[in-house]
Amino acid sequence: MTDPSALRVQKFLADAGVCSRRAAEVLIAQKEVWVNGQPATLGQKIVPGLDKVTVSGKPVRAQAQPRITLAMHKPRGLVCSNDDPHHSGTVFDLLPRELARYRFFCAGRLDLDSEGLLILTTDGDLANRLMHPSNTVVKRYHVILKDPFPFTRIPLLIRGMVIEGERLKVEHAALVNPSPDKTSTNLDVWMHHGKKREIRQLFLALRFDVKRLRRYQIGSFRLKGIPLRAMKKLSTKEIESLFHTPRRHVPATTASDHDED
Repeated sequence: MTDPSALRVQKFLADAGVCSRRAAEVLIAQKEVWVNGQPATLGQKIVPGLDKVTVSGKPVRAQAQPRITLAMHKPRGLVCSNDDPHHSGTVFDLLPRELARYRFFCAGRLDLDSEGLLILTTDGDLANRLMHPSNTVVKRYHVILKDPFPFTRIPLLIRGMVIEGERLKVEHAALVNPSPDKTSTNLDVWMHHGKKREIRQLFLALRFDVKRLRRYQIGSFRLKGIPLRAMKKLSTKEIESLFHTPRRHVPATTASDHDED
């Protein structure tokens, strides 16, 4: 008779905060997950506290983590990784002591030089849901360029271009506070996929240097009210707002969504 407390091993790993279920499936296929001294198989069930599970040789604790999701105001100079050998400062260093013992995932990263709204969660399934391309979670960015960008070149951002074999593009872009000649150094940019440094690469390909890049909204959830380097625990309603498509309008300025450094 099947033990009622038995879980599929990928769900166990997600609940324990090791990784998302999808990532666990990859680890299982790579023979990185072992159960009681034997390689785990996809769909295999284990009993937490009874079966011994290891990932890459490290034991996984049986007690599930509480589900905690945070909205953080990331500053520049920190990486969204806890295992980057090239940078000692990470966003996880900002976690308060009472939360630092849990394993958080970055649900959509920001690079070292970028700042703004970052979602950290102990819920591996939520992290996967936020990052999976099929969910088209809309992210909005305030981009400040060194030189004025002309309105006539916005279609190039939306159509995109192939860079190193990948098509990079944005879903929507608009000038913020344009001058009479329809140029501006400030743009409001929407994306729902987001490859590594995609916005920076796209503008650089058009010969425009990004001076500052700040994500100020995900879905219909805005960064407003969260000070730099601080974070807010999200309610169930706020978590669901991350998946809501915002109305398409261009703010006169996005400054109100950001606290000054």
